[in-house]
Amino acid sequence: MKILVVEDDRTIASGLEYSLKQENYEIVLCHTAVSAIEVIKHRIEEIDLCLFDLSLPDGSGYDLCKHAKQIRDIPVIFLTAFDDEVNVVMGLDMGADDYITKPFRIRELISRIKTVHRRYNRHSQPKNTIDVENIQINTLEGKVYKNGQEVVLTALEYRLFLLFATHIGQILTRAQLLDRIWDVAGDFVNDNTLTVYIKRLREKLEDDPQKPTILKTVRGMGYKVGD
Repeated sequence: MKILVVEDDRTIASGLEYSLKQENYEIVLCHTAVSAIEVIKHRIEEIDLCLFDLSLPDGSGYDLCKHAKQIRDIPVIFLTAFDDEVNVVMGLDMGADDYITKPFRIRELISRIKTVHRRYNRHSQPKNTIDVENIQINTLEGKVYKNGQEVVLTALEYRLFLLFATHIGQILTRAQLLDRIWDVAGDFVNDNTLTVYIKRLREKLEDDPQKPTILKTVRGMGYKVGD
């Protein structure tokens, strides 16, 4: 796998380059937004994943993410020193797939890289099915099965869970969820209603709805399915 790493702190950048190479990743390293944009323009097709520092001396990771995503759908992970909801949500809204806050452990970063990359390479399973642990969605039938037994969902419950299942491992904020499901069947979905539907999905899909392992809450951020 070839990773584009954009980090202006040369000490951190060198450490990342060394550690990732030890894991047999090929690294393209940039220290500025300008040099990164050149790579994105001319070499993005050979890049498998991007690690963008949010704060750069001549730009930002947000801009780089926008440029990269406009050219092709490529996984992006942000490296950020800002552990607050506003910065993180802004990045996710722009299409980033994950973020990690400095300082971080290299093993945690590698785990996130593998998870995000795996999500982008789910081509082996049939296109009409999506598997989430012991849950399977048959998109052609519009049905959901748990351990092989059909689980009856309403149209909005199905749409909501399908949204999670097509963004496995990605945190979806409540604002993102409301924006994408509000008009199902012409019904307005407010914040309280969303809470009710999340609760109903857990009751139908989780073995223990009080301790969800499929539809997880990310405190202060939103929800996600998968690692």
